[in-house]
Amino acid sequence: MNSWSRHPQAILGVALGAVTWPVGAAYLVIAMLAAVVPGPRRPLLDGARWLAVLDRRRVNRWLGAGAGGAVDGGRAMIYLVARVAVGLLGALLFLLLFWGAGTAVAVVAGWVAGRPVDGIAAEPFTVTYLAGAAAVLLFLDVQGILAAGRMDCSLARRLLVPDRRAAYESRIAELSHARAEVVAAVDAERRRIERDLHDGVQQRLVALGMLLGQASRSAATVDRERLVTLVRQAHDEAADALVELREVAWRVFPAALDAGGLPAALEMVADRSAVPVTLDVDLGPQPLTAVETVAYFVVCEAVTNAVKHAGAGRIAVRVHRAGADLRVSVHDDGGGGADPAGGGLTGLARRVAALDGRFRVDSPAGGPTVVEAVLPCA
Repeated sequence: MNSWSRHPQAILGVALGAVTWPVGAAYLVIAMLAAVVPGPRRPLLDGARWLAVLDRRRVNRWLGAGAGGAVDGGRAMIYLVARVAVGLLGALLFLLLFWGAGTAVAVVAGWVAGRPVDGIAAEPFTVTYLAGAAAVLLFLDVQGILAAGRMDCSLARRLLVPDRRAAYESRIAELSHARAEVVAAVDAERRRIERDLHDGVQQRLVALGMLLGQASRSAATVDRERLVTLVRQAHDEAADALVELREVAWRVFPAALDAGGLPAALEMVADRSAVPVTLDVDLGPQPLTAVETVAYFVVCEAVTNAVKHAGAGRIAVRVHRAGADLRVSVHDDGGGGADPAGGGLTGLARRVAALDGRFRVDSPAGGPTVVEAVLPCA
């Protein structure tokens, strides 16, 4: 509100407050009458909280207060009481502004018509004196309106944000939840690795052992043709087992992240995809390894889902730095309908939450699907 460009916006915000303060005043009267009647007080506090949060949107939008977080019912009630005084002040200042503007218009109109107004003729000294006084009064009134806006901001920042203890408790709860999510994500990843090893690599190694056993028995009977066939089959099984083992290792942690960083790892994801993938990567200053790892898994899982389940024909991946955040977006033109509560997407949400990031999936029926993650880099 210190910038001249924000003054009209601030004046409009105070004007809205001057119009809406009677709603808060009426609610306080109703709450006082209801408090006399024995009964639960929570509905009264809930109503005060709702009105306070609604007014906070006005203060944030037009006055730039930047207040946020959960609002306590008791503090919301105090805010409504204080808002009555500030809103009434703003209303009086606007009434003074309109009265002054109306008086000025009436005086000018009378002088233009050639008649004195209240016995005052349009003489040069009189016109100069009244114009100067009107300008000073207009300046003072506008400054008063802006001061009322600053009072609105101060009230919102003091009363419509969690107190320090509540903020600490909320942060502790968030960290506890994030820790639980990380543990669950690690357990889920372990189960997936075990399943991949059991259903893929282990089965092929069992088949390889059986083939080698048969080859050994064929060698004892000098069945050369069957021996060659079994050895060839064993070689193929060993090659397939090696490929699947590399796939499992790649899903655990891609070596390309250590070798070439996130851009190189994403290029390998694009090369391995059965659907064309376009990459737009602009990391700016290199983020932490943990941030790159989560960004990689977001892209990898989203691309895999688009190829396997969405029937996509093209996938666009964009990873760019925006201030202190790394923004990851994966867009596909498939059939949509992705379930954010599904196993893979839930795992991604947990990974992102572990870094205090934000995760969003937009996948309406019929498509397209957009998977986005915002990862703090600081």
